Amino acid sequence: MELLGRRTQVIKLFLVLVVVGLLRGAESRTTMKFESLEYTAISCRAHSASLTEFGGVGDGKSSNTKAFQAAISQLSQYASEGGAQLFVPAGKWLTGSFNLISHFTLYLHKDAVLLASQDVNEWPVLKPLPSYGRGRDAAAGRFSSLIFGTNLTDVIVTGDNGTIDGQGEFWWQQFHKKKLKYTRPYLIEIMFSTDIQISNLTLRDSPSWNVHPVYSSNILVQGITVIAPITSPNTDGINPDSCTNTRIEDCYIVSGDDCVAVKSGWDEYGIAFGRPTKQLVIRRLTCISPYSATIALGSEMSGGIQDVRAEDIVAINTESGIRIKTAVGRGGYVKDIYVRRMTMHTMKWVFKMNGDYGSHADGKYDKNAVPEIKGINYRDMVADNVTIAARLEGIADHPFTGICISNVTIGLAAKAKKQPWTCTDIEGITSGVTPSPCDLLPDQGPKATACNFPADDLPIDLVELKQCTYRMSYL
Repeated sequence: MELLGRRTQVIKLFLVLVVVGLLRGAESRTTMKFESLEYTAISCRAHSASLTEFGGVGDGKSSNTKAFQAAISQLSQYASEGGAQLFVPAGKWLTGSFNLISHFTLYLHKDAVLLASQDVNEWPVLKPLPSYGRGRDAAAGRFSSLIFGTNLTDVIVTGDNGTIDGQGEFWWQQFHKKKLKYTRPYLIEIMFSTDIQISNLTLRDSPSWNVHPVYSSNILVQGITVIAPITSPNTDGINPDSCTNTRIEDCYIVSGDDCVAVKSGWDEYGIAFGRPTKQLVIRRLTCISPYSATIALGSEMSGGIQDVRAEDIVAINTESGIRIKTAVGRGGYVKDIYVRRMTMHTMKWVFKMNGDYGSHADGKYDKNAVPEIKGINYRDMVADNVTIAARLEGIADHPFTGICISNVTIGLAAKAKKQPWTCTDIEGITSGVTPSPCDLLPDQGPKATACNFPADDLPIDLVELKQCTYRMSYL
């Protein structure tokens, strides 16, 4: 009987241990999370990890700067083994600036929010860009962007429309009060790099520019939503700067500045650096910016801008459709620009060109550095509720040439200016344009063939995306 009692006690103890183990296992399973990720990208990765594995806390209060830095540092070991992906789960992830690496993907869950820190100590200070010679806000250096990278290859920042929130109000106030020693940070800046993808994200309230690829090539910016107050300072949407072979498509931008601003350096610094922006495609862009342009070329264009192709553009309550900004002292050129199938509602100007745009880097600019503006082609456009059809002002003795406008109908607002076109120091032709353009743009008749859009594909249009699939498990 005693032996039987002991056996019964052992069995009971065993059963208790089994139940406890099952409960602990169930508890463990409830804390483990699983995500299935599917997206298209220029590259898929062989390795993947979650920010939580490196101490990340998504409570919106804890700083995750060190967690991002640790994760990216650890994942760099896989660069030569198929690359790595860092997954940011649902949550609010407060962070300062951090740097990306080559052969790397940063992926944001649809309910993930990166919150930019308002602690300036979490923003390293960088030297001014060599093609600018100084910062945009202050003559000294600039704060590093929230997501930054330089001298990289094969970099992807993407997600399922996750959010990057720049919490820009803090920076805008400092800017307006003239208290900034350095230029405000951008949300994403990648420089001296190649094979870049920035896609399927929402960018909110950037301190300044939102997306800034600079001195880079083979760039895809796709499915980006940019939202900022229309009075916020310098919150440009996407600014390709001294870049080659870039494609911007399917983006929606509401901002306090230009929705897309094409750049290539500032005055003598841009001339000396000598790196143009060329082979740029912009398509299926929607823009709202009551005080700025849908697409701006310049004003920092001293390295040159060439072969820009924009099509299927919608502008709503935006100051201007296509704008060229330049001045004596810029040097450089803007040429071979093609825009077609643009729809505009409630505009101040449809077309605007300025040859007297000031804002020089310093007083050292070359007063003999006259920019060359030629080969500007606009066709197949319609606009309504427009105050002024066009203001086209070149440079005395250096006119803007080769302007071609075809099949454009502009409906003027009830309180439109009596003179819908203002033209000085320009040369070109038109065909089928309403209202009738200025004498410097003579009408060639409705049957004239002009302003043709290029039929060839640029190399960036031939990039084939891969279908990437991951099964993520994380705490």
